[in-house]
Amino acid sequence: MTLVRLHNDDWGYESNCFVCEERNEGGLRLRFFHEHDPATGRDVVVAEFSLPDRFSGAPTMVHGGVTLAILDEAMAWACIAVGHRWAVTTETSTRFDRPVRVGSHYRVEAEVVDHVDATMRTAATIVDRRGGVRAEAAASFTTLGEAQAVRLAGVDLGDEHRAYLDR
Repeated sequence: MTLVRLHNDDWGYESNCFVCEERNEGGLRLRFFHEHDPATGRDVVVAEFSLPDRFSGAPTMVHGGVTLAILDEAMAWACIAVGHRWAVTTETSTRFDRPVRVGSHYRVEAEVVDHVDATMRTAATIVDRRGGVRAEAAASFTTLGEAQAVRLAGVDLGDEHRAYLDR
């Protein structure tokens, strides 16, 4: 099994992402990884997290919008790391099965379910330490061509990253 850390800096542009940018002092600062197991075919993006009460909604619970942001970010990274395409969310649905509590440890996992033409379908789940599902989401992403990605990022991705996305 290989585990590769996913960094915004690897793509040649600065980010202030609320969910994953470590330099964003007001953000969540989650570290995402691409987990690939050739033996089983498992190919997902994962992050482990525990959030302080400044991200609460109802007392002791992580705000639902923050929970959705984590799921969405995991699915976006799955589009890049697993699906090899830049993409933007076009539709999402989320089911909040049980509360995500501040101060507790969780893991988010995201995968690409399907990729047809310019649409990538993804799924993500937040689980607790016992494997209990806390929240799950499904989303459709519209994939971007290189010119669109460069225009949005405002930078040249470079040959190495172009090759990665072209796999």
